Amino acid sequence: MTTMLDLTPTPGAVCCSPLVTEAMDVGRADELASRFKALADPTRLRLLSIVAAADGQGACVCDLVEPVGLSQPTVSHHLKILANAGLVTRSKRGTWAYYALVPGALDDLAALLAEVPADATR
Repeated sequence: MTTMLDLTPTPGAVCCSPLVTEAMDVGRADELASRFKALADPTRLRLLSIVAAADGQGACVCDLVEPVGLSQPTVSHHLKILANAGLVTRSKRGTWAYYALVPGALDDLAALLAEVPADATR
C-alpha cells in the first residue's frame, strides 16, 4: 500500500527562519575571498606561520627557504601572493626582503569563521 504525503501549504507556516543579519556586500566578499584563496595553499600557510612567529621583527626570505624546502624564487612568489592579499608586508633591507604579518590581517578571517555555526557542515 502506498502512502501519499500531504503537500498542501499550511496557512501561516514559515519554511525557514528569517535572516537575522544582512548579507555581506560584494566588495567585502571579494576581499575576504582573496585572503582565503591566498591561504588555501599548504606552503603559504607554513610561510605565514613562520612570518607570524618572527614577532614583528620580520622574517628574511633567506631564512624561509630551508624550512619549506623550496627555492628562493618560489618562496618569493608565495610571499608575493600573501602580500597581494594584504596578509604580509615587505620591506627591503640591503639586498634581502623581509616580511612581517600585517597587524589584524587575520582578525577578519577569524571573525568570519567564528560566525559559521559548528553544525553548518553537517
